[in-house]
Amino acid sequence: MKKVILVLSVLFICFFMFTPSCDAGLISKEQEIEMGRKTAIELEQKYGLYPDRAMQERVNRLGQELVKYCGRQDLEYSFKVLNDDSINALAAPGGFIYVFKGLVDYMPSDAELAGVLAHEVSHVVKKHTIGQMEKSLLTNIALIAITGGRNIQAASVASQMLTSGYSRTDERGADKEGLRNMIAADLNPYGMLVTTSKLEDLAAEKGNPGYGLFASHPEPEERLKRIQKQLAPLKIKPDVIVNENGTATVKEGDWTFNMTEEVANTKAKYRAYLLAGGLYAVRERGLIQPNRFIVQNHGNRATIYYDDIEVINLYPQDAKGFGSLGSYANACTGLLRNWANMVNAAKTYKAAA
Repeated sequence: MKKVILVLSVLFICFFMFTPSCDAGLISKEQEIEMGRKTAIELEQKYGLYPDRAMQERVNRLGQELVKYCGRQDLEYSFKVLNDDSINALAAPGGFIYVFKGLVDYMPSDAELAGVLAHEVSHVVKKHTIGQMEKSLLTNIALIAITGGRNIQAASVASQMLTSGYSRTDERGADKEGLRNMIAADLNPYGMLVTTSKLEDLAAEKGNPGYGLFASHPEPEERLKRIQKQLAPLKIKPDVIVNENGTATVKEGDWTFNMTEEVANTKAKYRAYLLAGGLYAVRERGLIQPNRFIVQNHGNRATIYYDDIEVINLYPQDAKGFGSLGSYANACTGLLRNWANMVNAAKTYKAAA
């Protein structure tokens, strides 16, 4: 009898391991949600939630905007920040998405954070965690058949998620689906490109810890190429010109915006991409109203918004020669309004031609 169980177990394992396109079938949606709830309780008991209501609301707002466009609407998604300085994030079964406080600090812009959240939501949509758990379940069936159940220990779902990674196929799928959702939601399309680049820079600088966000990212160049290929059809304007000295220029026609400073763990070229992507998102709204570019001060930084679109974050390091961050932010607002007038004039000329 044990031999029969073992043979059947091996056949099931082979089927799931070598049929990557199969949908999760052993675990029901109700079971998935229940496992997600238990995982959420375990994570929140271990780390606690970061006690900043504004940050929690910001993360949830970005996440819920992405959910509107994701390929799975049968779940109630939640997005929370754990009170830990790790640069990490995870998607528990059933739509429970968590980012660590350290990651929010390392990804200060909405675009970067949305890139992380879009990727994690896509793991839920594609049922990647559930697929892993089903394979683990089938493996345990085989082990029970072999050992009679001796020495079989079940790790918690949370621990498994923090210490194991996804397959390359899963990661590529989450990138593609996540970026598609960001574009559909009219969010900054360069967000995932910058997020992925910064994670790979961090891994190269400090070494790959082999867990969480870093566990399944062994092919940075390939992943970035795939993201750039997916972005290419958008023909994003303005252009980004990266200079040999590490600075970058955002350019469209005769209009330019120079980015010289690496600030908040973000290289000048990444900041330039974030600005270009923000302006692309503004353009996608239709006719641009220049007076809708406004500055909000946040203590050590100033953010320029267009309605609800975060266009650029500015820091004291950027304000050299302007006397104050506020003065520099006002000058940048004027520069962005000039860009808007140029774009509107070009649209009017083209329509009249």
